Amino acid sequence: MHELSLCYSLLQQVDAVRREQRATRVTMIRVSLGPLAGVVPDLLSAAYEVAVAGTALDGAELVITALPVRVHCRSCDHVAEVPPQRLLCPRCGEWRTRVVSGEEMLLERVELEIEDEEESCHV
Repeated sequence: MHELSLCYSLLQQVDAVRREQRATRVTMIRVSLGPLAGVVPDLLSAAYEVAVAGTALDGAELVITALPVRVHCRSCDHVAEVPPQRLLCPRCGEWRTRVVSGEEMLLERVELEIEDEEESCHV
């Protein structure tokens, strides 16, 4: 499953942030995921548990936020949220649309604990 390799890449990015900020611990990782990204949220969560085990990030919570699918109509210039299985313009019914969101997987937020500070740091 490619979700595991995505998790390993995600954890490398987060660990780089942790080291750069000299944090002692990562408490939360928030990822935004579009339905057209080709990633199954439940499989990503399961892969995350495997990938994080025994690492410096073990214990960090993974929060997955769903992103909407939005299209831009090339005919009427309308931008709208649409169901992932129906990429037609809801205004004019045109099929020549361009997806403007819903295909991405974004690292949105990393919450860190820094030993020298009493408050957690949000990156």
